[in-house]
Amino acid sequence: MELVFLGTGAGLPSKERNVTSVALKLLQQINEVWLFDCGEATQHQILKTSIKPRKITKIFITHLHGDHIYGLPGLLSSRSFQDGTSPLTIYGPKGIKQYVETSLAISETHLNYQLNIIEFTEGTIISDDNFTVECRLLKHGINSYGFRIIEADRIGELLVDELKADGIHPGPIYKEIKDNERTTLEDGRVIKRSDYIGPTKKGKCICIFGDTIYDHQHIHFAREADVLVHEATFASDDKDLAKNYNHTTTTEAATLAKEAHVKTLVLTHISSRYQRSDYEQLLHEAKTVFSNTYLANDLKVIPII
Repeated sequence: MELVFLGTGAGLPSKERNVTSVALKLLQQINEVWLFDCGEATQHQILKTSIKPRKITKIFITHLHGDHIYGLPGLLSSRSFQDGTSPLTIYGPKGIKQYVETSLAISETHLNYQLNIIEFTEGTIISDDNFTVECRLLKHGINSYGFRIIEADRIGELLVDELKADGIHPGPIYKEIKDNERTTLEDGRVIKRSDYIGPTKKGKCICIFGDTIYDHQHIHFAREADVLVHEATFASDDKDLAKNYNHTTTTEAATLAKEAHVKTLVLTHISSRYQRSDYEQLLHEAKTVFSNTYLANDLKVIPII
């Protein structure tokens, strides 16, 4: 499981930062890629990575500002020409259905796959054996949402040494033991999986926030996440600008991460007013509040381990 940052800028693209999009690669878990926001030229950024558009099965839109959605029609269209035949579902606020359907209709775009569009408000939007995805309304100029992606706990590892000690040698039987609560061996013995399995592996939790101002009410939603991806449009000294434009500063994002007891904070959605020479200072501001902070750059990959 890993995050790939396709665009880390705010509002306007720059030479160093494209507008917002981040991919969550779940290839080992469910052989899928999930996309969060799809700013202009997202499909161009994907070309610089190992991501295959046909593997993108879900796209989550935080809000309907242009720098988060203008790349969507192009990506949907191109997917048809890149062996994309499996269904794709878009989750977004009210209005995303009209935006997508109108864009495709006017351009006479015909997709080779089933496209589903689900408009949400707040609450649980996905719940299956592998993942639960919850969304919460944040505070921005328009309705903007955060997502909490919770991986289901996974079964522990087989205790191979104990299996061997009991005369159960490696082979297809190991998979059968792991997949079933009880297994009948060739010698007639019936064994319980629980006797040969290690501790349950706790699933990961990733929070990805759309544009928002800092608000202590967001703490609970981000609590104890393994990774929190949060906007940091402005530097600490530009707190008034952040408030006026409904955005967050570096230190405000770090404060939320600290208060929510997350493990790792990744800052993104950086204003184009800041140049490469400013990045070290932006990161330093956040790290003085929350040490385990990273500043995302375009194409940066962060493993979730």
